[in-house]
Amino acid sequence: MEIKPYERSVYYYETDKMAIVHHSNYIRWFEEARVDFLKQIGLPFEKIEENGLLVPVLGVSARYLLPFRFGDVFQIQIAVTGFTGVKFSIAYEVWNKETGKLHVTGTSDHGFVDDRMQPVRLKRDYPFIYEAFRPFAK
Repeated sequence: MEIKPYERSVYYYETDKMAIVHHSNYIRWFEEARVDFLKQIGLPFEKIEENGLLVPVLGVSARYLLPFRFGDVFQIQIAVTGFTGVKFSIAYEVWNKETGKLHVTGTSDHGFVDDRMQPVRLKRDYPFIYEAFRPFAK
């Protein structure tokens, strides 16, 4: 399955006094792209949560190469870099749509837990979620 890049423009409130995107917003963009990815593979967050699952962030990192400014249009390419049936990892590349330049790279790690924050085994307990992620297993 081909995952389409997540795309939108930079909002004014995301910029700082230097007129560039504040670094904290890239982590939010990673989340927006991740939510879009889950929707594309047939697992919108509503469906995951309706089944009593939570998907906490276990770790996140970003490397800033070039700044974005208000009005720039960006695309985020996602790649699942690991999936165990309990955890998954994602790599992000944030590209400027107009210039084709790479501005930011990043990663995030996530787990699947129940409402008591206990890890769950998708293959056994939620096979439909496991099967949606299986094509991306590395």
